[in-house]
This record gives sequence, structure tokens and C-alpha cells, in this order.
Amino acid sequence: MKLLKPSLSLFLLLLTFRAVPSLAEDRSFYSPVIYIDTEKSQILISTSATVFYIEVPEAAKPHMEKLPLSGLVDFVVEMRGEEKPPLIKTWKVKSGESTCMYFNGKECKER
Repeated sequence: MKLLKPSLSLFLLLLTFRAVPSLAEDRSFYSPVIYIDTEKSQILISTSATVFYIEVPEAAKPHMEKLPLSGLVDFVVEMRGEEKPPLIKTWKVKSGESTCMYFNGKECKER
């Protein structure tokens, strides 16, 4: 019986941590750039028949207009729940011309 109690306690503790959803998770979207809204610092993209905006972080704002319209880009974003649009962490331009082919979260690189 003594062995059962610590095992049960550990099981319940692990179950509790699994049941708590993670608020911020990273996701990748491979999408064409549909529209760049410089005033709101957002980029309109589409995936799986869904069109939505992703938010551009402060470090990427000077570079957002360098993304090619209709060009395919692999965006890695932080999902922030239903209230806020996903926040860009990185991007890699896969098709189209740009002077910012790769944004690593801090700076742009041509390749």
C-alpha cells in the first residue's frame, strides 16, 4: 500500500500538468503573401481554405514591405489564443524575390 500512494500521487501530478493547456505554441504556415497592411503591422495569409492576418513584431516592421506579394513564405508564428492574431517569429521566402529572404526574429538576411 505504501508503494501505491507515491505512484498514485505522481500519476495525479503528471495528469494535472497534461490537462493544463499551453497558451503559447509555435506553428508553421507555408502560405502566399496576400496583402501587407503597414498601418496595422499585419500580413494577410491563407492556409487550408482559411484567410487570416498574422502580426508583425517590432523587429520585423522595417522589413515587412520587402516580402514579395504572392510569393510563398514559410512563417513560424506564436499562437496567442483567439483574441490576438498569431505573432511572427521567423520567415523564409521560398518563392519570389526579396532583399529579406530570411528573418530570424532579430534581423534579415538575403540568403
